[in-house]
Amino acid sequence: MTAYWAAHALLPTGIATDVRFEIDGGRFTSVRPGQPQGDAHRLPGVVLPGLANCHSHAFHRALRGRTHAGGGTFWTWRDGMYDVAAQLDPDSYLRLARATYAEMALAGITSVGEFHYLHHAPGGRPYDDPNAMGEALRQAARDAGVRLTLLDTCYLAGGLTDDGHEPLNAEQLRFGDVDVDAWVDRMQALREDDTTRIGSAIHSVRAVPREAIPTVVAATGERPLHVHLSEQRAENDTCVRYYGVTPTRLLQDGGALTARTTAVHATHLTQDDIGLLGRAETTACFCPTTERDLADGIGPARRLSDAGAHLSLGSDQHAVIDLFEEARALEMHERLTSHERGRFTLTGLHQALTAHGSLAWPDAGALAQGSRADLVAVSTDSVTTAGSAPAQIFYAATAGDVHTVIRDGDLVVEGGRHVLGDVGTLLTDAIDPLWEDAR
Repeated sequence: MTAYWAAHALLPTGIATDVRFEIDGGRFTSVRPGQPQGDAHRLPGVVLPGLANCHSHAFHRALRGRTHAGGGTFWTWRDGMYDVAAQLDPDSYLRLARATYAEMALAGITSVGEFHYLHHAPGGRPYDDPNAMGEALRQAARDAGVRLTLLDTCYLAGGLTDDGHEPLNAEQLRFGDVDVDAWVDRMQALREDDTTRIGSAIHSVRAVPREAIPTVVAATGERPLHVHLSEQRAENDTCVRYYGVTPTRLLQDGGALTARTTAVHATHLTQDDIGLLGRAETTACFCPTTERDLADGIGPARRLSDAGAHLSLGSDQHAVIDLFEEARALEMHERLTSHERGRFTLTGLHQALTAHGSLAWPDAGALAQGSRADLVAVSTDSVTTAGSAPAQIFYAATAGDVHTVIRDGDLVVEGGRHVLGDVGTLLTDAIDPLWEDAR
């Protein structure tokens, strides 16, 4: 048994003081406020549950600070993404993902949902192990001390036009399987372990034709199912012209909207779309720093929540890895569109920050007896957090204020330093060669 003590901690009942945590077997065996420190290890600042990053593309981390010359659009940004993807193999992907997940751990993230579609070698040739790239992600997360939900992504078409779905282009061939049945066979060969859950993803209605959606849903079963939804107006317009319905309605008709579904971005929705997502009690995952970086737009988070949908957060392309910033942006974007403050309560933001259940880790995300022993100690004496009320730390803290991170009882970050060492160097060593080869 290991014991920790914090002057302030965010329990399910709210901020508590003088909290003693006892951990055994990776779980909290006791969480008691109003206790003396005694022999427990003292944690600085305010202690929060581990954060959940519910939408990640690990290889996009290599694009940070590399895609801004000349402006452009989402579609021109995508060309740079293809250039980086073309350089990766299982070994280089392991190095990049390990460093990226370590950066997440430094930011207080203890679970990540990896929307994984970089499956095969360039040209679409399968590796000897057809899931070699997914296994690299599994190892990377384990090394970095972060739980992984590997959302193996079905990606069958190169796009959608008014005339129908296009074949995969040369850059996309490594993303796709021969057909939906081949995707099912490969996905179902993946196995869960103590730090990995397996789920599925529909890349988008552009990349998965309507007739394949029910097969993906059936193969997913009771596991999580994630999907990029209505990130761009062009997707909506083309879907309506070709299929006669919005992407949301297309997913609903294919049985893809359930309480296990997460709709990522959910930016350009009709009121009918919002109703469908809300009635199905789906989760809507917002990635505000990516959505503004790519000029996608501001999604209807408050209306989705009011309709019955749950909310989660992700760092997506990792223009920033800072879920405190994502949570603030969720609220601030609502303020910009509504001209009102306080669109989400502190409890609502906390729930979005800790939506581990949408990643099939329902026993994580709470500082409570029996829960997985994840905790994040955030400094309250930095230049950004000094003077902040513990209950409002979300509005002041940045990833750089994270002092200590414990995941399943294991110490991953202490004093702002990851157990792997200098994560900045790990990132540089993984990223720079990719751009040299791309040129």
